[in-house]
Amino acid sequence: MANHAPATRVFDVAPPSARTMWTLPALWVVLVAVVFALRHEVLLHANPAVPMMPAWLPAMSALTLPLLGSFILLHYRRIQLADGMLSIRAAGMFGHRVAVAELDLERARIVDLDEHTALKPGARLWGMGLPGFSAGHSRLRNRARAFCLLTRRDKVLALPRRDGRYILLSPEKPQELLQGLREAAGQSRG
Repeated sequence: MANHAPATRVFDVAPPSARTMWTLPALWVVLVAVVFALRHEVLLHANPAVPMMPAWLPAMSALTLPLLGSFILLHYRRIQLADGMLSIRAAGMFGHRVAVAELDLERARIVDLDEHTALKPGARLWGMGLPGFSAGHSRLRNRARAFCLLTRRDKVLALPRRDGRYILLSPEKPQELLQGLREAAGQSRG
């Protein structure tokens, strides 16, 4: 009986560093402090003649919602291999699907971005970034376009595509994902 790989495999993404996870709450605390420091200023005071909620309350809500949303989105990340397709979901709203046959797996490798600076994301075209986290489409320093889901800079799986683009991923076990892709490529040829 032939040994077949499972039809759907999910690969864990390396968790973001504690520094990344504390960036948004720390930013929120700083913004709250600024709003409370400014609440006595003319711009944040409600008109005393008109009874209404204090002006700082909507300001706090306006600051809290985007930061809370971004913090929640950091937890939505997935790498899945199913039926010859690699599907990546980054920050809940940035997705990318590519057929395994479109990947140049002979040139795929696990890299440290501090050593391979040509593969570092540069300009973000459409995505989200925090210190230690990058999700979405970027232009790399080597001028190629890439879809990134990066939670660390070491042990990054660099997957060149046949069209000149890249996919940069931070799976928990990059060698396991690369092996899974090579198995899927072998099955699609066979």
